Amino acid sequence: MQHYFSSDFTLGILGGGQLGKMLLYETRKYDITTAVLDPSSEAPCRMACNSFTQGDLMDFDTVYNFGKQVDILTFEIEAVNVAALEKLESEGKKVFPSAATLKQIQNKGKQKVFYRENDIPTSAFERFNTKSDLEEAVINNTVTIPFVWKCTEGGYDGNGVNIIKSTKDLETLPDLECIAEELIDFKNELAVIVVRNPSGEVKTYPVVEMEFHPEANQVEYVICPARIEESIAKKARAVAQKVSETFAHVGVLAVEMFQTQDDEILVNEVAPRTHNSGHFSIEGSYTNQFEQHLRSVLDFPLGDTSTKASAVMVNLVGAEGHTGQVAYENIEKIMALPGVTPHIYGKRETRPFRKMGHVTIVNQNIDEARRIAGEVKGLIKVISE
Repeated sequence: MQHYFSSDFTLGILGGGQLGKMLLYETRKYDITTAVLDPSSEAPCRMACNSFTQGDLMDFDTVYNFGKQVDILTFEIEAVNVAALEKLESEGKKVFPSAATLKQIQNKGKQKVFYRENDIPTSAFERFNTKSDLEEAVINNTVTIPFVWKCTEGGYDGNGVNIIKSTKDLETLPDLECIAEELIDFKNELAVIVVRNPSGEVKTYPVVEMEFHPEANQVEYVICPARIEESIAKKARAVAQKVSETFAHVGVLAVEMFQTQDDEILVNEVAPRTHNSGHFSIEGSYTNQFEQHLRSVLDFPLGDTSTKASAVMVNLVGAEGHTGQVAYENIEKIMALPGVTPHIYGKRETRPFRKMGHVTIVNQNIDEARRIAGEVKGLIKVISE
């Protein structure tokens, strides 16, 4: 067996943001040597890894040369050079999730086609190479307004997504490959974190419910467990497991879904990494998503995914009208509230709607946890000095 602990074995992480930083907490627990690659000299991971390399994640040589220096390679962001991962795999390097999995997921158009080809329930869609192709489809009524427009690559945190309510809305769209999705009338936006190791062991976390900011299209609250019927939760977890197994995914996979008015479960999109919708697990679960990701890529038995208590996560994002050196207003007031744990990501510069941290509220009662979460949201402000 590989000696991972207190040895020269090195886990490489592509991306040095907050997800990598939280993964590093778990590597410290097991005394695993880590190396991180990120383009920013101010990357949150820099303080916690054994070695840090500053470099472009989309550059073939940079990713390839970094990968050669580590024993197993994983990532905390999808925007990495897949060709370099394929080359490393061809030379025997272990990359989890695999380059093939990432390739299917990186492009939202390919992702949606994958669901359609594998009988995974998803909303109706059409894929377009250019803006003019989309405009022509609208004129010919093969795409009907309203619909959801998504760029196929590069979108995140609500960027690259627009609801098209009139032909006028088409004018401001960028000329990119895109998809036009049916606008779903849903009861709830749900997510399931699913984890799978190379041996094929799979586990799912309880279903979470997501409440979104109306303007920024960003998650404001993640509520675990989701306030839905047990039969719906069971269906959502089964769909998430099917998605992971069909992708042959290794690691943590976040599966975002809609619960329709008819109680169907439709997959919206997935992220092949630890995810904002799983942060509740740090305080709320017996095994958090970051430890699970580590267990899975090292092919250890997966941990218990059940929850210790109800948990609500509040995202801390930069306040509108504030750009510059960050300050957290009223943090001492939220820390005086019961069951509250703040997580500060280590980003020195704030800007409107930038993810700067999160707060978890745990309580035996889900309604009380949600009430305190509202109090936290009203008190704490992420501003510039």
